[in-house]
Amino acid sequence: MKRKIITINEELCNGCGDCVSACSEGALKIVNGKAKLVKEDFCDGFGDCIGECPTGALTIVEKEARPFDEGATKDYLLITQGKEAVQRMEEAQRKHVIKTMPCGCPGSFAQALTKSKKAISIIQRKEESQLGNWPVQITLLPLKAPYYENADLLVAADCCAYAYGGFHNDFIKGHTLAIGCPKLDNSNAYKEKLATILRENNIKSITVTYMEVPCCMGLLRLVKEAVKLSGKDITVREIRIGIRGETK
Repeated sequence: MKRKIITINEELCNGCGDCVSACSEGALKIVNGKAKLVKEDFCDGFGDCIGECPTGALTIVEKEARPFDEGATKDYLLITQGKEAVQRMEEAQRKHVIKTMPCGCPGSFAQALTKSKKAISIIQRKEESQLGNWPVQITLLPLKAPYYENADLLVAADCCAYAYGGFHNDFIKGHTLAIGCPKLDNSNAYKEKLATILRENNIKSITVTYMEVPCCMGLLRLVKEAVKLSGKDITVREIRIGIRGETK
């Protein structure tokens, strides 16, 4: 996939090691007197190391690279540097999530959802939400998260939940949810994002719900193309929903 990642101009690098100290993920090392990116999937692409470089040898570029693997990075830091290094990395990641949100808030921080006692009390008076992951918009979805493990993935056109009254219980329940609009959003970006998620995680099944309007068929098509790109053998179940709420 294409993503932002650090690159190093060795002619400018003086081997001072300031960037290595600034990298919370342990992606950089000094090798033969020069800074080297030793694990590209440990580089989150945020560039904390750039500000520490006195010679301007480091820059962020967008190119084909393996996705940032947060889990593997934490395991590496725990083994080589201990718990404090993992905590520093987690704090750095939280700050970056807040900083990079279009709205300036941490609204797309990946999290599994559990219900509070207060919510359970309210649920007794109304239908219970079945949402089990956040975020849900495809653009905001993380590439790796615990809720992908052995998951049944539901990819839904975002109008479906408004047209189909029992969408939570009949479709969201028991699924990891991803929503998007193939007409208004970037379909190619969706395809690449979903392909990477499928490639990097253990997804058991995929259900696609889409509206009966012609443009919504694009969601089904891009999901099937994403499965091919991922190299995985995953059956795609498709459900078409009418604008009056009936399934077809």
